[in-house]
Amino acid sequence: MRRKVRPRAGSLVAVAAAAALGISMGFAQPALASPDGVGPVFVDGQAQVVPEFANSSGWIRQQLWVETEFDSDGDGKLDRMHVDVTRPGQTAQGLKVPVVYETSPYYAGTASTQSQYFWNVRQELGEQPPDRISPPAIVHRPDRTSVSTSEVSTWVPRGFAVVHSDSPGSGLSQGCPTVGGSNESLAPKAVIDWLNGRSKGYTSVDGDQEVSATSWATGKVGMTGTSYNGTLPLAAATTGVDGLEAIIPIAPNTSYYHYYRSNGLVRNPGGWLGEDIDYLFDYISSGYPDRRAYCIEKVRVGEMNRYQDRATGDYNDFWASRDYLHAVGGVKAATLMAHAFNDWNVVPEHSVRILEALKAQGTPVQAYYHQGGHGGAPPLDMRNRWFTRYLYGVQNGVENDPRAWIVRNETGPSQLTPYADYPNPAASPVTMMLKPGGNTTGELTSLARPGTGVESLVDAGNTACNAGTLATTVSDQRLLYATPELTAPVHISGTATVTLRMSASKPAANLSVALVRLPSTGASGCTSSTQSSTTSIITRGWADPQNRHSLTRSEPLVPGEFVDVTVPLQPDDQVIPAGYRIGLMVFSTDHEFTLQPAPGTVLNVDLAATSLRLPVVGGPLAMPVCATTDTRATVVIGGIDSGVPNQPLAGNCTVNDHLLDGERWSDHGEFVTHVNKVVDQMVTAGVLTAEQRGPIVSAAARSRVGK
Repeated sequence: MRRKVRPRAGSLVAVAAAAALGISMGFAQPALASPDGVGPVFVDGQAQVVPEFANSSGWIRQQLWVETEFDSDGDGKLDRMHVDVTRPGQTAQGLKVPVVYETSPYYAGTASTQSQYFWNVRQELGEQPPDRISPPAIVHRPDRTSVSTSEVSTWVPRGFAVVHSDSPGSGLSQGCPTVGGSNESLAPKAVIDWLNGRSKGYTSVDGDQEVSATSWATGKVGMTGTSYNGTLPLAAATTGVDGLEAIIPIAPNTSYYHYYRSNGLVRNPGGWLGEDIDYLFDYISSGYPDRRAYCIEKVRVGEMNRYQDRATGDYNDFWASRDYLHAVGGVKAATLMAHAFNDWNVVPEHSVRILEALKAQGTPVQAYYHQGGHGGAPPLDMRNRWFTRYLYGVQNGVENDPRAWIVRNETGPSQLTPYADYPNPAASPVTMMLKPGGNTTGELTSLARPGTGVESLVDAGNTACNAGTLATTVSDQRLLYATPELTAPVHISGTATVTLRMSASKPAANLSVALVRLPSTGASGCTSSTQSSTTSIITRGWADPQNRHSLTRSEPLVPGEFVDVTVPLQPDDQVIPAGYRIGLMVFSTDHEFTLQPAPGTVLNVDLAATSLRLPVVGGPLAMPVCATTDTRATVVIGGIDSGVPNQPLAGNCTVNDHLLDGERWSDHGEFVTHVNKVVDQMVTAGVLTAEQRGPIVSAAARSRVGK
């Protein structure tokens, strides 16, 4: 790992000596040291712990309320947000520092998580569910003297102030909780405006005694947090507020539709079966009791219960207004995004979709991904470099670092590994075909023509077990297709998609798909497959076949009539070691994520029109799926010897194995086109020379394959 602080002679930079540098780089110049000469210190581009800053007895702590630009609780007055500040004592002597800021609806407590307060998921698809019971109200705590202490011990000793705030309708902040509504974006914007002297702060929630931050704050702010707390930095950044220079969202929820739905299907976040957006409202509603009834009626009943639509799962304006992708054009803050590829609570598509948009518009971005579950911050030195660069203006070169850092621990010890980008630029799709036998285990291969025939599964419905158990049990409740044992590692990077031609015996059906690693190393029985980073689930996805043409409009299935459905799986970056098999499993009800109707719906899959597109580093030539190997010395096509050496490829596969001259082709031209394509790939990859291309294509043309 190259991100290690290496103190060396002359590398300490007392910022007072770097003042001219700050001015020359165009940064607003703060007071860089207090009268006693104490100021921030940097080593190798990172803010260091300064003993005088680390002395907590000298820290200044403040509690205040910042006035916003909205009245979300309907009392006729602008809402005020409860804020606390912790800063070095030297800021009372003229030192100005930047701010690390975290905001949350959780700080003042949350409601019961007992399953009786969730929606009952045992219902028929397309039906209106019975009403949900709300949990007991969260006890209000008016005597709180601070918001939180998170991040304080990390950043104040390094020369930053740390600010927290309660989100609207939680704790001692006024307003209504909206779970993704506009006030959740504008509330932190108001706090950042206050730090820059553009909005007003008060010493009490309803008083008129003002308090300012401009004497100690430089105006430069970085936000961070995990899960909901990681969502809010992005929400604030979409406002384009001046002063928000950098954000580090960790496992952020970037769309509440993607959190509670998947491609038209009602889906629960992993581990929270039956949760929906209206329950999350109840879970965080800890604000002032006299405004709760108004908030319930206006937000939970008037918006959420009216428009969340647990019957069809369709996308609508309500969900669109809670999707930050639509507002990402406002983001100017340099973004270090963190997520886990085995996060089944806030699934990884949440961060990937935002990263792609930020890259496209030129916002500075970097990604940190790991193989664990929900949460997991980047290493401190990575976060330090990010905030040091964008809040203090130290030219540490972080913007020139690789765009992606991924923890590799699938084949050995954990190692933070740099890549040019995510997905890996060297990855390209491998189209994999299915062969009959899915009720036991059919074949999954890229070195064969599509299989033929129709295979069926019976939905287990409310009797279903988890995906790991389905994958390891011969059953008519799923279809499973697996590669031969891999003879070399396979590096998957990106978003896999499965296209199915399917029919169902009813107008509505769950459709679930999973990529699994075999043999399974997960827990036995019906133990959750979402709570462990060692699960054999590689990635998974869900879709409603009724939304095959549109997310906003359902089209009931005609029983027995085949339709084409494409299911995107969750983004991944994982190395599957040699010795394992990759399996594709198609099933209906996913016990851990979907609604659970009565069992018995039959799904039929047409193998000839069903395939998996798997993003593999190295592309098709890097996929070792040869059960048997063609080891002839030269490339021979349909009995015609090209004279070109039969080069080895991934694992024990060879050039001959990729030509498929033993498969059935509809005509000779189709086969020759295939050979041209494969040979071009091999020339590009350096497996064959340009001079060797002609003899192979000529042999294919002279053969009788397909005639």
